Amino acid sequence: MNKNAKATAEVEALESESTESTDLGQLLAASVGNEGVRSEGQISGVVVGELVNLTEGVPNVIFAENPSKEPLPARSTVRLSEEHVGSQLVLMFERGHAQRPIVVGVLQPSGTSAAQPESLPWEANVDKERLVLSAKQEIELRCGKASIILTKAGKILLRGAYVLSRSSGANRIKGASVQIN
Repeated sequence: MNKNAKATAEVEALESESTESTDLGQLLAASVGNEGVRSEGQISGVVVGELVNLTEGVPNVIFAENPSKEPLPARSTVRLSEEHVGSQLVLMFERGHAQRPIVVGVLQPSGTSAAQPESLPWEANVDKERLVLSAKQEIELRCGKASIILTKAGKILLRGAYVLSRSSGANRIKGASVQIN
């Protein structure tokens, strides 16, 4: 029996049952061979959910189609932080399993764009000549035991196991007072 004949036979069998047990999902599944149809525990397409919390960096999400109605741990294709808690998320599901959500995006509030967030905690301007990093409070560069910190108050803090200052010209230190050791 070919695939179409089998599907037709299944539809006829379903139609002969009482209307109480006839389900539109079953009819559609029989007519299209179960492709693209939601069945129990299966979700196809995109679903909007909400980020409940982050547990050790793992997002826990809720969504209307969740059969357990409890937050589920999800994988994510986007970086999420505590500031996203309560945000609407775009979800897809690994192999259609409702218990395996994957966050593919964060919905932006109306009137905003993902390309232009409302405000960033820092700003970077880059051209071919220079790089400018700006922040409201502090910029810190770290590598191992070394760090450079620039503060809003105008302080520059250099820390490291070994600090070397080298110059092919004059190496000047200027300040209201200069203390060595």
